Amino acid sequence: MQPMKKVAASLVIVLACSPEMQAPSLPTIASDALLQHHVIDLDALPPPFASKSAGNPPHVTSQPPGATLRVPPGFNVAVYASDLDNPRNVLLAPNGDVFVTETGAGRITILRDVNHDGVPDSRYTYATHLDEPYGLAIHDRWLYVGDEDAVVRFAYTPGQTRATAPAQRIAPLPAGGHSTRGVLFNRDGSKMYVSVGSESNVNSGELPERAAILEFNPDGTGKRIFAAGLRNPVGMAWEPQSGSLWTAVNERDGLGDELVPDYATDVRPGGFYGWPYSYLGAHVDPRRKGERTDLAAKAIVPSVLIQAHSAPLGIVFYTGSMFPPEYRGSAFVALHGSWNRADRTGYKVIRIPFRNGRPAGGYDDFLAGWLTDPHARNVWGRPVGLLQLADGSLLVTDDGAGKIWRVTWKSAR
Repeated sequence: MQPMKKVAASLVIVLACSPEMQAPSLPTIASDALLQHHVIDLDALPPPFASKSAGNPPHVTSQPPGATLRVPPGFNVAVYASDLDNPRNVLLAPNGDVFVTETGAGRITILRDVNHDGVPDSRYTYATHLDEPYGLAIHDRWLYVGDEDAVVRFAYTPGQTRATAPAQRIAPLPAGGHSTRGVLFNRDGSKMYVSVGSESNVNSGELPERAAILEFNPDGTGKRIFAAGLRNPVGMAWEPQSGSLWTAVNERDGLGDELVPDYATDVRPGGFYGWPYSYLGAHVDPRRKGERTDLAAKAIVPSVLIQAHSAPLGIVFYTGSMFPPEYRGSAFVALHGSWNRADRTGYKVIRIPFRNGRPAGGYDDFLAGWLTDPHARNVWGRPVGLLQLADGSLLVTDDGAGKIWRVTWKSAR
């Protein structure tokens, strides 16, 4: 056990844009509205190659002097944990422990908040020697982990702080390419869903298990392709009202700054979402023109478009009572940030408002500030995983800074 250093909470508040403000179809950062509402208009998108494809990877630095994270009025953001090695995904255990995958170390760590003050008191290494672990799920006394090339599981009892037996490898997965393997069980625990990204940007002929969400029995048998044509689906979550499966997807690169928008979408059984032959429905990718026109013609248009190259990863639906009532049922999505766009975008957490189980239109910036200048290369953090704690607060992993942040509503303090 390693004692944790407690970090004092800090409050950062800025003005959000007014309800009557209308966002452009291709939003940019405006000096008078640091937290914006965004609507990506499918009909207003440019044609392929309207702008050059940029190779513009970020340079992650330490937090610059004066740089802060921004949240809507009334919210607080503070460090929950630090000194983590590439923290990616997070999971809440039945006893309140927080599991985190430290992908850089091939490790799963447990953070425990004994006195319930919102800061972990202790840290435990649960398992090591994993292969880029990402997805986490607990089901029927097992802890499931999405390694790059397989789903593995450990026998688990709530409160346990280290694995007492080797991992069972239950479902082999194609290795390489996008390595983030999400893992999620349905409500009754009868099926397990695993997200697997493509190996390439837009190549055809990849294994059918790629660019797809797979369905398994809990023991890894019974594999079938639940939905396909999803270039890189990562986070998955159940929409609480309709009960539908949702995922956050990184779309393809190379068609210009504003193509192709990333997205969050409901996932329909047997559905096809376009990759690599088309995008956003039947818009044919010119690099695959003439190939599988039958699939392109039936491709599903995603539910919520997100600015191209934002790189959405984690997704969670808010069901807590800490945040104001209008947040209940909203989806939060972590945007890891662009590398293939001339002006940088992403590096923030967005909120997608829902009404009656469906998106209400566009999305709002919720937690931002890691990107201080969209024209510069430097950023000081990159959000990945999201987790709602039992008290209704929201955790956000930051693999750039090696931290986890906690967002609370001030009236709850």
